[in-house]
Amino acid sequence: MNRPKITVIGSINMDLVTETMVIPKTGETVIGKHFSMIPGGKGANQAVATARLGAEVRMIGCVGDDPFGKELISHLKKQGVIIDNIEVITGLTTGTATITVSKGDNSIIVIPGANIALTPEKIELLEDVIAKSDIVLLQLEIPLETVMKAAEIAKKYKIPVILNPAPIKPLPDQLIHLIDYITPNEHELMYFFDSSVEDLHSFMKRRGSQFIVTKGEDGVYFYQDGELIHIPGYSVDVVDTTGAGDSFNGALAVGLSKGLDLKEACKYGNAVGALSVTKFGAQNGMPTQIEVEQFLRTRGEEKI
Repeated sequence: MNRPKITVIGSINMDLVTETMVIPKTGETVIGKHFSMIPGGKGANQAVATARLGAEVRMIGCVGDDPFGKELISHLKKQGVIIDNIEVITGLTTGTATITVSKGDNSIIVIPGANIALTPEKIELLEDVIAKSDIVLLQLEIPLETVMKAAEIAKKYKIPVILNPAPIKPLPDQLIHLIDYITPNEHELMYFFDSSVEDLHSFMKRRGSQFIVTKGEDGVYFYQDGELIHIPGYSVDVVDTTGAGDSFNGALAVGLSKGLDLKEACKYGNAVGALSVTKFGAQNGMPTQIEVEQFLRTRGEEKI
């Protein structure tokens, strides 16, 4: 079978990670344990996740003309991501994410930097790249109008689109109608609904998108043929949850591109997401296809 062709359009950041025993309250100073600079950005994370799972991945994004930008492009190339459509923007710094990690959980502040330079006009110039994709993967760390343009072009060529709505922001109905799969976590879901996942069915009927709600160890939920489907997650020893959602989204894209139905693709995503939290760092923790198959075998499950 040919490798899935996945185009990831999104952010490229350097993660500035501080490990600490406790996340400080407002006005409080605490002593941290360790500091690291780790390649990140939701777009780049998802590109690496898909590449490690064997897909042919093209990354569309922007970095600054600074040492972080050069390092991140080099890193993505080493991970097997096709970097031809990453643009270096003169006069802007590369995006950063300041991450505080404590007891397996995290808080994050993102500075967009050069990511804001990924404009709709740049996407229009890359229409041919999108048209040749099996699936397009989007997030919200780039301008919303750029996400809209990418979705419009994908729709023109009937290319399925996954939108990971993070960091969460208001989404126009026009955009939701263009998206095939929207993947909020349980916190982001509350931005769309006042109550719970049970509201999804009526929402999808009105707007046409398939919502897939990720809930960590509890797995994922989605509606299919009027029925709420729950795909259980996996229990693992958690080291760092950074990048777990990105790992799931990358795996979902790979699974769907390989022709898996939504249930199997979500199961695959759960396995990849679970493995990703057993290691430190967003991209560092992302598993290869071989590691996923070994993980499933240890649980008596067939490879996907």
